[in-house]
Amino acid sequence: MALLAPCAALLIASCTLPTAASLSDASAASASSPTPSALKPIDPAAFQSTVERTAKKLMVPGALVLLRTPQGTFRATVGTTELGTAKPPTTGDHFRIASNTKTMTSALILLLAQDGELRLSDPVSTYVPGVPNGDHITLAELLKMRSGLYNYTDAPELAATMDADPGKAVTPQAMLDIAFRRPPNFAPDRSYEYNNTNYALLGLVAEKAGGHPLAQQFRDRLFAPLGLAGTSLPATDDLSLPAPYSHGYMYGGSAYALVDRPYPADVQAAARSGRLRPTDYTHQNPSYATAAGGVISTADDLATWIRALVTGKVLNPAYQQQWLSSPQAEDPSAPPDGKKYGYGIAYQRFGPNASMYYHGGELPGFNSFIGHDPDNEVTLIIWTNLTLSPDGKPTAQALLLTALNQIYAGLSLPTVTD
Repeated sequence: MALLAPCAALLIASCTLPTAASLSDASAASASSPTPSALKPIDPAAFQSTVERTAKKLMVPGALVLLRTPQGTFRATVGTTELGTAKPPTTGDHFRIASNTKTMTSALILLLAQDGELRLSDPVSTYVPGVPNGDHITLAELLKMRSGLYNYTDAPELAATMDADPGKAVTPQAMLDIAFRRPPNFAPDRSYEYNNTNYALLGLVAEKAGGHPLAQQFRDRLFAPLGLAGTSLPATDDLSLPAPYSHGYMYGGSAYALVDRPYPADVQAAARSGRLRPTDYTHQNPSYATAAGGVISTADDLATWIRALVTGKVLNPAYQQQWLSSPQAEDPSAPPDGKKYGYGIAYQRFGPNASMYYHGGELPGFNSFIGHDPDNEVTLIIWTNLTLSPDGKPTAQALLLTALNQIYAGLSLPTVTD
């Protein structure tokens, strides 16, 4: 199973779930019965202990896994929310959700389309001037990561600025200026490339079409109606998180989260020996992320959010169907069960009786995953307060494999403890 490639891109879309084809042998036994159950009985103690073992191997200060199935709600918590203290994580702790924000930005764009304020076929130039190829890039192509524009978080000067002045406030337009100084990577809709520039643009589109700041529209149209009291998009100069919150840590500079840059061997060795301590990135200014990854939330709120989004509690039936059917193969040559990306959401079938709509988030200090399986009524939320393990694994995505093995019958996925 390929896991999250490129695995360290900032605000990453998601991990790659196992495919049905790759699990054909493992699932053969369960598939022999006419209607095999996709789910295992959850043993809370085993669930907790397996998460603990994986988290220890990853050297995360703190981690939380929240699982909701027809059997009930299960929580596995590890470590602390702040190094040097004993503050176990809870499902009410606030943390930076990074690219899981994209699920919210895309939902807002579809609500505005639902209201007739915009059309997904509109060129982005209708709303934002100066976009390279802007007359030929549609809002739908931005949503599905098919614009071809340069990804601003790949620019080395961004990481350098963030490390030199962690509290510096920036605007979405400043991030777009970084992208627009580079030529596009490919023509619109010719390929797929996960790209934060797309969602920085969509945030500006939402403000133009909706007539209000993005944070206000998120609150009024998404958070308040669903009762997501712990979820917010902070102001540009706000470095704080609401209490209670988790600190967030990472080894090395911001570039290790912004681009797919592995840790050198000496850094890995120093981290594993304890000679190198992780840097506290909790209050690094997240204004560079905004619509692409700036939201703060809790595990409880995210579980409510992703289930509501997938089960039709956010959009009307017509736009819900558009959203559900939007995922498109990232690689046209991949097997039919390969990963797909649509309107701010990834989708994959990973067994004969299981599939999931999901996303992931990564930025300096935090790593997370949100997913809902409508076939089996499974909701899964994972967050850690260490971006990457010393050997470069995105921590929440590594914990995901452990969780899936505990949840689904017929799976036997390799984990970091194997």
